[in-house]
Amino acid sequence: MTKRPTNTRAPRDLMLLWRLLLLAATLGLWQLLVSLGVMPVFFFGDPGPVFVQVWRWFQSGEILPHLWVTLVETVLSFLVGTGAAVVVGLLLSLNDFLARLLDPFIKAANAMPRVIFAPIFALWFGLGIWSKVALGTTLVFFIVFFNVFQGVREVSPVVHSNVRMLGASRSQMLRYLYLPSAASWVFSSLHNAVGMAFVGAVVGEYLGSARGIGYLILEAEGSFNINAVIAGIVVLTVFALLIDTLVTRIERRLLIWQPASGASAKARADN
Repeated sequence: MTKRPTNTRAPRDLMLLWRLLLLAATLGLWQLLVSLGVMPVFFFGDPGPVFVQVWRWFQSGEILPHLWVTLVETVLSFLVGTGAAVVVGLLLSLNDFLARLLDPFIKAANAMPRVIFAPIFALWFGLGIWSKVALGTTLVFFIVFFNVFQGVREVSPVVHSNVRMLGASRSQMLRYLYLPSAASWVFSSLHNAVGMAFVGAVVGEYLGSARGIGYLILEAEGSFNINAVIAGIVVLTVFALLIDTLVTRIERRLLIWQPASGASAKARADN
């Protein structure tokens, strides 16, 4: 029995259309409320000047060095935090004594509002990128760590026993059993991790920096330029969405071996 090809392009285009319509309606409502005076321009800005400000920033190239600094801080925070979390998560998940020993300390550190460390990191590392990387790393670490830890602990006992019976070495078990088990958990956390790295970079810039998008927003706030503040937020939002899209594409490439949700059931039904 031949299968009919499914056309997923049309639903995607339709969803994109609905999203664009929702965005247009939101901007139109914003403009209407500002024009009617329901939302004071001084506090809520004006959509027209906001997008003019964004255009001027990119046309003049003024924003590009700041965007580059924020990107570098975000990527470094993400890489350092994720790398440390994977190593520590694997270590503790495979060593029950260390896991029980450090459990209360990890929970206490995770419970701390880590944003308050931004001024301390500024004192330790200065106002350059490394204080922002340190803050972003602390925000990323625990998100990925708990997913790595849980992913390894979720390995099926039956599969674990079978692999041991087949004589797999510890390194082989790590490569072919623990890491694949943790991979889906890790990638499910990377979207939040990227967001937290981004937050760490921008908050660090906001509290003390001479470059970066956070610095631009702080500078605009100092001159009571609400349109420039909102323009900076718009740039940050689009920037974050682009990074998240990139992570999604990488996730699909690296987890190509993983069946889609419901794929197994569909295969059984087709047979």
